[in-house]
Amino acid sequence: MVHLSSPKVVDGPELQISGRGDGDDRVTYINLFAFANSASRAGAVVDAGATGVVVDWERRGKVARQAGADTQINADTPADLAVVRAATAGRILCRVNRWSPWTAAEIDLAVELGADEVLLPMVRRPDDVDAALDVVAGRCGLGILIETTEAVRNVDALVTRPLARVYVGLNDLTIDRGGGPLFLALVDGTVDRVAAAVTDAGIPFGVAGLTLPEAGRPVPCRLVLGALARSGASFTFLRRSFWADMAGRDLTVEVPRIHAAVDRARHRDADQVCADQAELAAAVGLHSEDQAV
Repeated sequence: MVHLSSPKVVDGPELQISGRGDGDDRVTYINLFAFANSASRAGAVVDAGATGVVVDWERRGKVARQAGADTQINADTPADLAVVRAATAGRILCRVNRWSPWTAAEIDLAVELGADEVLLPMVRRPDDVDAALDVVAGRCGLGILIETTEAVRNVDALVTRPLARVYVGLNDLTIDRGGGPLFLALVDGTVDRVAAAVTDAGIPFGVAGLTLPEAGRPVPCRLVLGALARSGASFTFLRRSFWADMAGRDLTVEVPRIHAAVDRARHRDADQVCADQAELAAAVGLHSEDQAV
């Protein structure tokens, strides 16, 4: 079944748009979704200002696919989703496995356990999305992860589907492209192309992940923040580095600091945007835009 495009989808009242009266409609608030599988973490991070939580079921074939890469493979369970759902009124995203014979059952279970959205990883073709949408059948939102060169090429078709969000996953995209710097897609034109297609379709766009504003390795978080602001991203994830950097710190202090840093990045002047993008390109070792997918 072919699913035609839907009206613009937003994450809810926390997605704020600047209203300066000058025609500038840039998003000035990035919705943060923290990877968490416990009631304490999920409740605390949402109470501190995150929009919601990601419970991660994706692991089929992931060890082989990401062999040798410095990635995180989670082992979240249906029980974790149930616990997280009971712990917070925040928006719950459940990442299932890529479309395959077992995915329909995973989607049904995620819906049954209270997920607000299902995230479908490793999308390649519109047929993958159509099959998942048929299973979802309007019971929750469906977001997709663009993590393959084929999906990048197919983005214009993918965004005609009624999607809750589109996220570019840099780890798997880098692997699919045959390696190279993790953040290359942020500076070689690839993310720019995907972001334009997604935002023009009125779908929330996300990429990369954040941690504390002064942290980040190997690329400083402030440069990633700048790239998110430049691309028009309206959401991103808090993952392994965020939780590591949070050791001994107060979520109610640090999550608002991230939001404040986002706001500063959104309001840079044009010269600063260009300077930060050039610094990011230098940090990943790219000085031209001729390597895009």
